Amino acid sequence: MDKSTPKSLYTPEDLFTFSPERDLGFPGEFPFTRGIQPTMYRGRLWTMRQYAGMGDAEESNHRYKFLLAQGTKGLSVAFDLPTQIGYDSDSPMSLGEVGKVGVAIDSIEDMERLFADIPLDRISTSMTINATASILLALYVAVARRTGASVKKLSGTIQNDILKEYIARGTYIYPVRHAMRIVTDVFAWAGENVPEWNTISISGYHMREAGSTAAQEVAFTLANGVTYVQAAIDAGLDVDRFAPRLSFFFNAHSNFLEEIAKFRAARRIWAGIMRDKFGATNPRSWMLRFHTQTAGSTLTAQQPENNIVRTAIQALSAVLGGTQSLHTNGYDEALALPTEESARIALRTQQIIACESGVANTIDPVAGSYAIESMTSSIEQQVQTYFDRIEKLGGMLHAIERGWVQQEIQNAAYEYQRAVDAGEATVVGVNRFTRENDPPIPTLQIDEALESRQVERVRALRARRDRQLCQQSLNRIRDHARTGANLMPAILEAVENYATVGEIASTLREVFGEYRETVTL
Repeated sequence: MDKSTPKSLYTPEDLFTFSPERDLGFPGEFPFTRGIQPTMYRGRLWTMRQYAGMGDAEESNHRYKFLLAQGTKGLSVAFDLPTQIGYDSDSPMSLGEVGKVGVAIDSIEDMERLFADIPLDRISTSMTINATASILLALYVAVARRTGASVKKLSGTIQNDILKEYIARGTYIYPVRHAMRIVTDVFAWAGENVPEWNTISISGYHMREAGSTAAQEVAFTLANGVTYVQAAIDAGLDVDRFAPRLSFFFNAHSNFLEEIAKFRAARRIWAGIMRDKFGATNPRSWMLRFHTQTAGSTLTAQQPENNIVRTAIQALSAVLGGTQSLHTNGYDEALALPTEESARIALRTQQIIACESGVANTIDPVAGSYAIESMTSSIEQQVQTYFDRIEKLGGMLHAIERGWVQQEIQNAAYEYQRAVDAGEATVVGVNRFTRENDPPIPTLQIDEALESRQVERVRALRARRDRQLCQQSLNRIRDHARTGANLMPAILEAVENYATVGEIASTLREVFGEYRETVTL
């Protein structure tokens, strides 16, 4: 039987034989199959971190305050496409995209508006940003300084996972190896200056959204993690200094039991990698801490109210899998950015799981299940098979540059879509249990005048700033890029002198060039 095919009945014989160090053990103990904390949610619930960002900074700030008032415990920022790929709002490349899939951030003034009246040293903020992550982290730190917040107490995460951009998402700017240099510069600088900040969120979420299997999501995500750790070590960093601030980001998909097993397998595999491959001695370096988001790709425009049920099931799998933080999607997100009402329902879904379901009262309640333990070990074996193939290709960078990883995901996506089209896989409301003429639901509308207002703002900023001081800061970034000096001090100085995201990214483009995707046929 294919290891990825579940059995109809599991028995004690299906439990894989564990070596003593791979025994289930207890939560909070190596290899952390049962969770990274001894008390898990008995001690502290997961962070309910709703992802939001739309239009301009003021509009997004309003949504953050709304979510905080509803009981969310952490902010999660969605940026618009120009911000993600390093273009200012007045660039011809930004036309029609300003504020559409997230908030437009061009300068320190936008960042100040985004977090107005929010105490940055008392709230945890996650920023989904990759190619320009170093710039957005610098902006966040600069704003914290201006508000008098203690930079040493800032907590949160920048995604900063550039490898998965080449694999599945596409918001890259620079060639792979130059982009990796920026990532390790952030590791080194943040470790000294923002010690409570998670410097990377190594992300499998987008690979799963692109169509990967559960085993592929774990394998490629952890292989990327290995690549980052090795790059940091090669740059002279001590593994036990930076590894405790690594974090991961996974997808909670629809196969409930498989998803629980996936999270447990990922923890177990990563603990072994960090201890045995990299020789980390700090137990915190062995711990795989992760954020989860429910699966956007499973949301349907048909019968969108069904998405509330999908999201609840997916969220429960993440909780039973031991996630540290969680975002639940709005039921209307197959159609538009979520309204306040759908965002409230999504947050209430987490609160009901936490307060009414009882699953948080028992530490790792699924441990010992014949099905769960067998699936966990099966995923671990499949992941090892992928690791062996990646090693034969010369490592993850070579596998990405050759397009092999991308092709593996594309093949999996094709097989799933073929099964849906053939009726072998059911999507409720799409290929079974359908109805004609779904009534329309209200969706969020972005003000079309927003783009012109944002363009005016960034142009006005350029007109009134100290042009010479700004240019000197950009020149310093260029020099650091050429000499190999850490880029972060120069970027921080530049944003404080009102350099824009696009100007900083363009300065680095001059030195590093731009990545062009390899097309495989």
